[in-house]
Amino acid sequence: MKNQKRNTILFCYLIAGLFILFFANISLGSITIPFKEIYHSLSGGQASKSTWEYIIINYRLPKAITVVIVGIGLSISGLLMQTLFRNPLAGPYVLGLSSGASLGVAFVILGAAYLPAFLQEIVLSPYGIVLASTIGSSFVLLAVLLVSIRLRDTMTILIVGLMFGSLSTAIVGTLSFFSTAEQLQKFTFWSLGNLGNLSWTSIIILLVCVLLGLLLSLASIKPLNALLLGENYARSLGLNYNKARLIIIFATSILAGSITAFAGPIAFIGLAVPHIAKLVFQTSNHTILFWSTLLFGAIIMLVCDTISQVPGGEITLPINAVTSIFGAPIVIWLLLRKQKMIG
Repeated sequence: MKNQKRNTILFCYLIAGLFILFFANISLGSITIPFKEIYHSLSGGQASKSTWEYIIINYRLPKAITVVIVGIGLSISGLLMQTLFRNPLAGPYVLGLSSGASLGVAFVILGAAYLPAFLQEIVLSPYGIVLASTIGSSFVLLAVLLVSIRLRDTMTILIVGLMFGSLSTAIVGTLSFFSTAEQLQKFTFWSLGNLGNLSWTSIIILLVCVLLGLLLSLASIKPLNALLLGENYARSLGLNYNKARLIIIFATSILAGSITAFAGPIAFIGLAVPHIAKLVFQTSNHTILFWSTLLFGAIIMLVCDTISQVPGGEITLPINAVTSIFGAPIVIWLLLRKQKMIG
């Protein structure tokens, strides 16, 4: 009863924090917009300045929504992988999806020079890059799913995913060697992640994909709790292990693959947020971990994105750099604090 009350209070704090940070993310940037003006603009009214109204509706609101979607999707996919493989270092990209997406984008960006001029414009457009990323990650997903059907050992699937990742990285390295400085720069910018510049159509497509992945994840909560004690125990409870494993891999692939396609590969969030949720809520029950990881993912992603905008400045830092620089010390501190409490 005491733990239930504590969890309820923590969830209330997290929900309140999410709303505050969502407004702060829209408010802060090269131009600071007061909260009151944001509220008027989003509640059907108008901001006192037309420039503020334009910035809010066309730039900052779409970006803030994208940040929340990305934070939620990567965090939940990280939780799924860590439980399935029973490995604290597993993340959303452990199946090689990120490497497959990078390979697809590398073929487009680094190999576009060998295509006719009219095709270059098509494949180098934002949707061309999204399509290339989707095809690359889908190819790896298909390969991993085929392997998972044939193999009974879950750890072997993990190794196969890592091998696909290594192979994709090697091909990308070879393509980079024969590319121009301009092509390499463009590919590097994509690999650093980008949460802005998504149209409302792209955001809706991304949202639908992430919602589908979240529904599959919700359906996997009982199997995930059973898997905590190992495959044999899960089977003894009557769990169809192969089916559950397939659904978990598919859910992770939809979440991580769609996010990588639209926002690029974003580090740290999927690996670290599940650990933060476990340390704060002190539980391994996925009914609680699902929602706590979801909220922490959105909150931490909002904080990182707000920092990357350098409030009051003109520059925007790469989101990948901020997530790692900001997040890694927090996880280390939480782990040390937990060790101290146990000791």
